[in-house]
This record gives sequence, C-alpha cells and structure tokens, in this order.
Amino acid sequence: MAQELNLRGEQVRLRDWRLDDLAALEYWMQPGREWKRWDAPYYPELTAAEASEYVERKRRGIERGELPEARMNAVVASADTDEIIGMVNAYWESIETLWLTLGIVIYDPAWWSRGVGSAAFGLWTGYQFAARPEIVRLDLRTWSGNYGMIRVAQKLGFQEEACFRNARIVDGAFYDSLAYGILREEWEQPDPRRLLG
Repeated sequence: MAQELNLRGEQVRLRDWRLDDLAALEYWMQPGREWKRWDAPYYPELTAAEASEYVERKRRGIERGELPEARMNAVVASADTDEIIGMVNAYWESIETLWLTLGIVIYDPAWWSRGVGSAAFGLWTGYQFAARPEIVRLDLRTWSGNYGMIRVAQKLGFQEEACFRNARIVDGAFYDSLAYGILREEWEQPDPRRLLG
C-alpha cells in the first residue's frame, strides 16, 4: 500500500482524498460555480447528474484504497483548517515519452489572488519530480484569458513553449491556447520567484 500523501506549505497542504471531502466536492462540482469560468471554460460543464456520478466514482476509489505510488491527483487543503479548497492533477500527454502534464483548480474564490495556487502548484511540481525520477520535464496548459494560471507558471519558472493563436473560444471571443514547461534541471536550480507553500 502506498504511503499517505501529505505535503505541507505555510498556506496549503496537498493530501489524499478522504470520504469526508465528498460533500464539499459535490458542492464545488455543481454547474455554475465561478471556478469553471477559468478552468477550460471552452468545454461543456458537467450537469448536476454528471457531477454526482463523478463524486460517486471518487467515493468508490477512496473506499477501495488503491493508491498509486506516484499520485495523479490530490486535494488542495487549507494548512490551518484542512478544508478542501481545490485539487491538483496530472495526466499523461505521452506515457511512451514520459511527457506528463499538470493541472490545478482552486474552487473557492475566497482563496484566489493570495498566492495559494502558486504554493500548491509548486508543491505538486516538486512532488511529481521527486516521485517520478524518470521524468525530465513537466508542463501545464492554459488559455490566454486565465491570467492567474499564467502568473502561476511564470512565478514557478515554467517557460512558455507554445502559443496556438485563437485556438479557444470563451464567451464568443477567441483566445490563445498556451503551453508552459519546465525541465528537471531548471526546477532544481534555486529560483527566488518560486513559492513552495
């Protein structure tokens, strides 16, 4: 069985999902939540029924207790209260070439613009490099209207690697699709811009 994930910073904590997180997750996954305006709003939102199905799949996964050594998602919780305020995730862009993409969402707008996203994403980036010694790069994807995610990437030393112009439509307007990446050797260099918690 994998060791419990527990990464602590000053403001946030990254940890495994628990059954008592599911009521909050159900709330945040419902349609019309503010965070969805920024997290890939060019894709359709889940319906209320789909959100409930998502939470039920999460419940079954928690109950099975089968956690991979290197996690693909985790709760972003307040370091003080342990309340769920968001989540981080990872997915394989190409497992054959060890190309892993990371993501984050901070659900509660009360936590926005406080450095929480940078802190959590910094912990998550460091965790992925440590948990996967074979990985030489990590990246993230966003769109040009998501200024918060762009700031997170820049603050942590990710470099803009791709700009697909006018590739996303949000509220009838075209935006660029952006990709940022960081190499292991870049991450391991001290960087005064980087916040890790």
